[in-house]
Amino acid sequence: MLEKPLSPKAVQEPALKKGLLTHLENIYYMTIKELRSIRADYIILILVLYTFTIAVYTIATGASTNPQDLTVGVVDEDHSNLSRQFLDVMNRPPLFKRAVLIKANEIDPIMNAGDMIFVLEIPPRFEEDLLAGRKVSLQLNVDATAMAPAGNGAMYIQTILMQEINNFMASSEKPLPSPVNLVIRAKFNPQFYSSWFMSVMQVVNNITMLTVILTGAALIREREHGTVEHLLVMPVVPPEIMWSKIIANGLVILIATDLSLLFVVQWWLQVPIAGSVVLFLFGATLYTAAVATLGILLGTVTSTMGQFALLAAPILLVIQMLSGGTTPMSGEPVWMQYLMRILFPTPHFVDFSQAVLFRGADFSIVWPQLVAMAAIGSVYFAFSLRRFRHVIFGS
Repeated sequence: MLEKPLSPKAVQEPALKKGLLTHLENIYYMTIKELRSIRADYIILILVLYTFTIAVYTIATGASTNPQDLTVGVVDEDHSNLSRQFLDVMNRPPLFKRAVLIKANEIDPIMNAGDMIFVLEIPPRFEEDLLAGRKVSLQLNVDATAMAPAGNGAMYIQTILMQEINNFMASSEKPLPSPVNLVIRAKFNPQFYSSWFMSVMQVVNNITMLTVILTGAALIREREHGTVEHLLVMPVVPPEIMWSKIIANGLVILIATDLSLLFVVQWWLQVPIAGSVVLFLFGATLYTAAVATLGILLGTVTSTMGQFALLAAPILLVIQMLSGGTTPMSGEPVWMQYLMRILFPTPHFVDFSQAVLFRGADFSIVWPQLVAMAAIGSVYFAFSLRRFRHVIFGS
């Protein structure tokens, strides 16, 4: 009895499965090879360790934008109880250093020398005019060359002075009614600690920097050592080589990121994480794959490690400065905002990270950022694969 011949579809399915398993097996073994190369490179391991530990801590605590140890001079021409209260309230550490009484003719020489950031001038009869209901004013001179303490400190001093004036008027015999009672409620960072923002954003910036550097350097290293030619005689295809480098280097970055969030951000710096770390790592996986292809692309454009460093440095600087991790994107021109969101996945990852880690957003809120990162990463991968085939395989 003759057997019924197999249909073309029945013949193709086992072949497709076998081909897919072969690709996955090749990617697996080449990923192991890449991980062994990273393990043998102690400089890379030290760089990853430093970047996700000491660098995160020092930038979060050393580059604080919170007003602290502000130098204040006071010109008291009123000599009243209220002016003395102003002087007392600005002698409270750690916000202020001890306020110094100076004369009016000393303001310019002191500020020109940079000895004080703020000088408060209290005019004569200030308390008397205030109680009489007449229009009064205070003048706060600010050294605006110290931008962060000048801007934040001026708002703190204004708030403190208005609070003292309100308390003084409330305790006087003829308190003036206040038509508005303004209550400020700070969400997600009640104490306005800059370390909360700086630490998480530094982790995000480190993911970008190290992923590009590690993947690009891995390709450049093989090209410089001549080992990339060995791949030409192996039964592997360019996508397998690219995926092995993306997976190996991305895995190192993601493990370092998880440990940094756990031990440095949450335990060492005491920064609360509002959202799901698992969701953040899922988004970080998409983002790492996207920027890893950018590193491979730069590795195909350059032929030496020096050229790669010179090309990667300005690109990373632009990405980090204009993606919202350092300064808000709302301060950029509208065309620049659109350009950054179209060309780079970093603005979407910054929005995603802030939403998840600071505001506790779930998948239903951040899925547009995930889709955007996946779409840009797919374009990066296709373009990088074309360059990789042309430069390495000559096809």
